Formats: sequence, structure tokens, C-alpha cells
Amino acid sequence: MNRSKENFISIITPTYNASKFIADTIQSVKSQTHSNWELIIVDDCSTDTTTELVEKEMESDNRIKLIKLMENGGPANARNIALVQAKGSYIAFLDSDDLWHPLKLEKQLAFMMANDIAFSYTAYRIMKENGELTNAVFHVPKHMNYRNLMANTAIGTLTVMLDSKKIGPFQMELFRDCSEDYGLWLSILSRGIVAYGMNEELAFYRKCERSLSSNKIHSALKTWNTYRKIQRKSRFVSLWYLMNYSYHAVIKHSKTI
Repeated sequence: MNRSKENFISIITPTYNASKFIADTIQSVKSQTHSNWELIIVDDCSTDTTTELVEKEMESDNRIKLIKLMENGGPANARNIALVQAKGSYIAFLDSDDLWHPLKLEKQLAFMMANDIAFSYTAYRIMKENGELTNAVFHVPKHMNYRNLMANTAIGTLTVMLDSKKIGPFQMELFRDCSEDYGLWLSILSRGIVAYGMNEELAFYRKCERSLSSNKIHSALKTWNTYRKIQRKSRFVSLWYLMNYSYHAVIKHSKTI
């Protein structure tokens, strides 16, 4: 077991009323073949048994850490608080209802170290709310720069790994009407950093049952606000990018297998 600081990974997990899923999410981290990690779970004032379930897991694994917030501030705020506490040379993100393939950390870390990469992401599969895997796999391009990502929806948060030494300190913007994670990826790539993709299915995104039409409208509004508020683009530029983003989103969903 290698406990060197060079390959130590901090996993950031915001949670809110996730008692149905949090144990499975934690288990998917504990099942990783790469064992040099810390899991920082930030609970955003859950009213169910989420924190009790996390505390039970902590009893048998001191790599799991729990931060309980006194006020609900949203997932971006929770991630930012975890980032301040993170000790890893690498940062990975996993929401409290999603899962990872057991080889996810090992393969992605090896990919980044072998190629001197600061920002990486992978393909992922959609699963239903009950955990049943679907045939929908979101494949990813080999690399994305800032302009590519402004017009695309290729990077899943649950697949991202960042080299904190190369990127330096970072935080998400706190706009609840924006896609704060997407905004962070754009802000990082705006520095000239290129993100590199592993077109290998290493994560599983849980899709809960909601209205598809309202989700699409909500997603489009958050993307628009990301361009306007976080990236500070003009209305004309934002509209151009939103049209391209929407086009790529349709293509992305149509090509799932």
C-alpha cells in the first residue's frame, strides 16, 4: 500500500438528504483499487439519516471525514468548504448518489501521471434511480480547451480529477442559478490549461426521475447564467455559445449506446 503524498487523492462529496444512496457511494470509494485517499463529505443540513450513516462508516475507516454545516448553502458552497480542508495532491469529485468503477482512481491517476496532465475526465454510464444500469454511455473527446468547453457539455463532474499542484488553489463561484461546476472547469481552462479525456467508462451517474422538459429548460438557464455571470460574456457571445452547447447536448444524448 503506497501512502506517498504524490498520489494522495482528496475526494469531495457534498450531500443533502442522501440516506437512500450515501452508503453505496461510500462503498464505491472504499472498493477502489487505489487506496491512498481521503473522502471529505460535507453535509448541507440534511434532515434525514444521512449523517448517521456516514458516521457509522467512519467508525471502521478513518479515511472518511464528515463536515456538518449549520446552514444550507448549496453543493458549490459545500464543495468549497471541502476544498479548503483537502490535503490531496489530486482532487476528485463524487456526488452523494453517484458511483465509481473500482479501477477509477487507479487508472485515472496513472493516466495523469504518465502524461503530465493537470485536468482529466472520463466516460460514464447512466444508471436509474434504483441503481439499475442503462445502455446510455456518455463517451468523451480526447481533449478540451476553453473554447471547446464553452460550446460543449462533455465533462461529467463525477469523472473529473485535478492535479492541485499544477492548477493551484481554486473555488467554485457561488451562484445557485449557474452551473457552478461547469463554471469552474471553464475558469481553469481559461488559463490555458487543456483537459484530457479517458474514453473509458469509469463512473456511474444516477439519474433520478424528474420532468425531462423542465430539466432541459432549467439546465439551459443555468448554462446561460454561467456564461453571463461567471464567464462575463456579452449577450451575443453567450447566445452563440448556448446554441452550440445545446446542439452538442442533443448529439451527446443521441449517441449514447
